[in-house]
Amino acid sequence: MTLCDWPSHLAERAQACRAGNLWRHRNTRQPTSRRRDFAGNDYLGLSRDPRLAEAMAKGARDYGTGARASHLVNGHLAVHEALEQRLAELTGRPRALLFSTGYMANLGVLQALCDPRTRVFQDRLNHASLLDGARLSGAVSRRFHHRDTADLERLLERSPARHPRLVVSDGVFSMDGDVADISGLAATARRHAAWLMIDDAHGLGVLGERGDGCVGRAYGIDEVPVLVGTLGKALGTAGAFVAGSEALIEHLIQFARPYTYTTAQPPGVAAASLAALDLLAEEPERRERLHALIARFRTAADRLGLPLVASTTPIQPIVLGDNTTTLAWASRLAERGIQVGAIREPTVPRGKARLRITLSAAHADDDLDALIDALAECRDTHAATGEDATT
Repeated sequence: MTLCDWPSHLAERAQACRAGNLWRHRNTRQPTSRRRDFAGNDYLGLSRDPRLAEAMAKGARDYGTGARASHLVNGHLAVHEALEQRLAELTGRPRALLFSTGYMANLGVLQALCDPRTRVFQDRLNHASLLDGARLSGAVSRRFHHRDTADLERLLERSPARHPRLVVSDGVFSMDGDVADISGLAATARRHAAWLMIDDAHGLGVLGERGDGCVGRAYGIDEVPVLVGTLGKALGTAGAFVAGSEALIEHLIQFARPYTYTTAQPPGVAAASLAALDLLAEEPERRERLHALIARFRTAADRLGLPLVASTTPIQPIVLGDNTTTLAWASRLAERGIQVGAIREPTVPRGKARLRITLSAAHADDDLDALIDALAECRDTHAATGEDATT
């Protein structure tokens, strides 16, 4: 019998990944770095706000640096309870429940709600955590065409009505920046007695009249029974939450294993998140500044003939197609002190490699000018090779 040779197995996987220009590298960012960050998700520029840092320090002084236990033992602190109440209020839901990460929140919801009898219908471009959560739950999953409620309708019509059905979608799609058709999804789901789950990780803080996201108070729990949001993007801290009905939150407390079997969020992080929610309410000019930058970037990129997608959010991808070109553009930008994401398969479909450019209210006008000038140089250098990046 041939035994598994683990070192050889790892080496083969690595070689295949490198051969396809798919090997990933971590960049260590120093606090003194002068590189312009167009890769992160700090959409409102709150992560470096000194008021959040002070709130985090005070939370640690008051409660300790760690929660010391899970929420169901003795790790659920008053600062956690206050944050859950504020998040429920922001999103117009009766209750909210904290999770340590957005990935854990999605896994927890899908594992707690679904089993092999459940039928799950997911947008084809959903985040990996949603796809993994459904897979781990054992539910039968189908994926509908991106933002295509007619395709979703066909899949629901063919599914047995006697089984619980859950429709799942990103709110803002993390690699494309476009926004789900919440009204269409909600109407389609209700026609088939299905629940709708929206992960609004990239919409919270950015979209909505109060920064309550693409769902928030615009859609009640009858339309969107399960709402997931994160704290580590526009709010500048860390962690995530699920908002919904009293029955949903109690169900998750009892049955969501990623909630039950992990230490609660550090209290300093919860305190900083409360401060971020204060600033979200008190400083709407951050969102106004962000949307002005988005409009200005799109105008300039369109003038350069860059291959943009239809996004009005801070996520502004430039789809270059192949991995080699994408890595080359990202490298040229890095040489000019600009960091962007070079996104390849399996994160995006094959042939859809892209620069994932993200904008922040913290960007100055000269930051955006530098980005646009550098992209123009990349375009010109690429054109000189005889290739066309816009196809």
